[in-house]
Amino acid sequence: MESFATFVPRYPIAKKIRSSSGAKEFGVSQTPMREALSRLVSRELVVAVGQRGFRVAPIGADDLADITMTRVALESAALRRSMRMGGGTWEGEIVSSLHQLKRIVGRSKVLRDSPDLNLVHKGFHASLIAGCGSPRMMDLAAQLYDQAFRYRTIMLATAMGAEDFVAEHEQLAEAVLSRSGNTAVAKLSAHLQRTYEDIYGKLPA
Repeated sequence: MESFATFVPRYPIAKKIRSSSGAKEFGVSQTPMREALSRLVSRELVVAVGQRGFRVAPIGADDLADITMTRVALESAALRRSMRMGGGTWEGEIVSSLHQLKRIVGRSKVLRDSPDLNLVHKGFHASLIAGCGSPRMMDLAAQLYDQAFRYRTIMLATAMGAEDFVAEHEQLAEAVLSRSGNTAVAKLSAHLQRTYEDIYGKLPA
């Protein structure tokens, strides 16, 4: 499902998704491709249009504001639980995920979005809350990450350099690993809100 989810953002917004094209790219028949698209409807990445197939879900400021506010509330709660409950394995996953993120970004001054970067970036954010002890919180956070993905590709292309991207994640990991609860939550909230602010301006109260 992860690979199918990253296939969707490459389509222009509201454009019809041709299951034949996706099936060819992933080397599957159209039946599993249509099943995957149906599942993506439940994740709000795709819209089913009656009997006429599927279209990419529309984007806009209100949509991203809702995604962002929900992510902040959910991931802040999950992060506090993780800092309270997480042990050495949880800490090790954060360190490892950060290392992978830095390796993918490399020494380039220009931040280039790619499937590999998205995978390790999503893994880093998952590692931060992996100690929360709630599979449902983890699953919901993953779904919201995917919903924000299309907006993030816009932001990465225009608003942030590679060095700033790495530094922001290093500072976030440091605050979490030090178990500085309020500081870590504040940094996470600001980080999640940055995509909205870089595209649309100040997040509505």
